[in-house]
Amino acid sequence: MVSLGALSGALEQGLVYAVMALGVYLTFRVLNFPDLTVDGSFPLGAAVAAKLICSGVDPVLATAVAPVLGFVAGATTGVLNTKLRISGILAGILTMTALYSVNLRIMGRANIPLLRSATVLTTLKGLGVPGGIAALLLFLASAVAVKLVLDAFLRTEFGLALRATGDNEVMIRSLGVNTDSMKIIGLGLSNALVALSGAMVAQYQGFADIGMGIGMVVAGLASVIIGGAIIAPASIGLATFGVVAGSVVYRFAVFIALRMGFAPTDLKIVTAALVVIALSGPAIRASLGVERRRALGHGKAEASSKNVLARNH
Repeated sequence: MVSLGALSGALEQGLVYAVMALGVYLTFRVLNFPDLTVDGSFPLGAAVAAKLICSGVDPVLATAVAPVLGFVAGATTGVLNTKLRISGILAGILTMTALYSVNLRIMGRANIPLLRSATVLTTLKGLGVPGGIAALLLFLASAVAVKLVLDAFLRTEFGLALRATGDNEVMIRSLGVNTDSMKIIGLGLSNALVALSGAMVAQYQGFADIGMGIGMVVAGLASVIIGGAIIAPASIGLATFGVVAGSVVYRFAVFIALRMGFAPTDLKIVTAALVVIALSGPAIRASLGVERRRALGHGKAEASSKNVLARNH
């Protein structure tokens, strides 16, 4: 029997990781940039928030600092790609690798516990929000707020230029847009959201760990792909809503996998399988459609042959 608390936990995780998935959406879908910085900027946000909280800084302020450094990390990847002409994938890998050492420097050790420290969740409880729904309300409000702000941003003139850079970089450059700046700022904004998610996740789970970003880009990509599969991205609003829904569905899929007996160490395989299924879905549907049309065509041909034979007799 599945408890209500377990389902609520899966929903909370889906919503808090939705902020990270929206950041991944910004690079992979809007900018069409394969950014691997995510695996380093996610624990960067967690490390910064945890270190500041343990140093006595207000948890809200500590959480707000995380996306600032996340922006710097993403912009670094953008500079490596646009100014030094390093390929996008390699630029992300280099930044991610460097961030591992940066995160260790910030934390001072591989793990920082937060169980006895004040966090944004304990702050909410102190304001009178019931402890059972504090995390759910916070993460729901965060996901909705980030989604709405991102929708509004992508509809501005700058946002349209950013989208055009991902669609057709040569064309938008011919119109006088500095595509290098678009990429740098877009990557910075993306990783700012990722770092913000990392800061909230660290406070939610009660610790920051140097390895908590491993495979995070795949999880974010899975949310984006699943969201696009269940909700047609006919507009920016629907696309970002699909990302949030995809993150929730992905976390529930992980929850179901654990309930089926998969070990936590198998979750990366589950994630890879979900991504493969979501990516191959259109190809499978197209193949089934071709086979169906062939079957219908074959049936019509047989019927036509039978009619010809009947008329001859």
